[in-house]
Amino acid sequence: MNTLMVNSINQHMDEIIERWIKRMKEEKGERFFHFMPEHLVEKTSREFAELMTTNIQEKATIDADKINDFTEKIVRFGWAIKFVNKAIDNFSNVVFELLEEHEIITNENLRGFITLFSNWIDPLRESIIDAYSSEWERTVSLQKIALQELSASLIPVVEKISVMPLVGTIDTERAKLIMENLLEGVVSQRAEVVLLDITGVPVVDTMVAHHIIQAADAVRLVGAKCMLVGIRPEIAQTIVALGINLQEFTTKSTLQRGMQAALAMTNRAIVEVEAQ
Repeated sequence: MNTLMVNSINQHMDEIIERWIKRMKEEKGERFFHFMPEHLVEKTSREFAELMTTNIQEKATIDADKINDFTEKIVRFGWAIKFVNKAIDNFSNVVFELLEEHEIITNENLRGFITLFSNWIDPLRESIIDAYSSEWERTVSLQKIALQELSASLIPVVEKISVMPLVGTIDTERAKLIMENLLEGVVSQRAEVVLLDITGVPVVDTMVAHHIIQAADAVRLVGAKCMLVGIRPEIAQTIVALGINLQEFTTKSTLQRGMQAALAMTNRAIVEVEAQ
């Protein structure tokens, strides 16, 4: 039974892949099969079909390296775990239906083939999803590290004035990194005024405000002044509604206005010079 099934799948692999691609294109919210180049869809589909048949032979083992390589690729392509699960289901259903059409699966041997499919698909599904989850966690972790490194730098703009643009959600871990970079930067750059730009922070709640206040207090302890800039109208409303006290801050709506105020604090100003 197993040999007959393997030979039939290998014989009709092109038809199986064609039917599988068609079903994947019909999935709700599907983007990969519609927007990727045809040659890439074809290549990825064949790799998936090859992966799905790695353990179909009797006593065959699952190729962990092949699974890891494929899951790394589909995570990069943006496949969701729900989509991966649906891909496995669709492939299994296409194979089952094709074997029925060619009368390899009949009423007489149906129970045996159901057991065979279960022994084939279930462990493969578990291995693929486990590998996918691990790869996804690794990718998210790397992205988080990259975001932390990119969005917590103190940038010297002019002498005595530095800017720290904050991007994304600020949690406790990021707040600690911001504090460390801020203090080290203030000392090494000999900054007198620091502008914390929250234009790229989507939400300012009590916890985020607490972290910002802590950072400002730390800056004052090393002899510099801290200014909060990039306060959008919706952020201002949230701050007022939450009763967050920012009275000890100098606040400005934009980075440009913040720079003008910072220059004034350091006894400088932007002066227009007429062309000679």
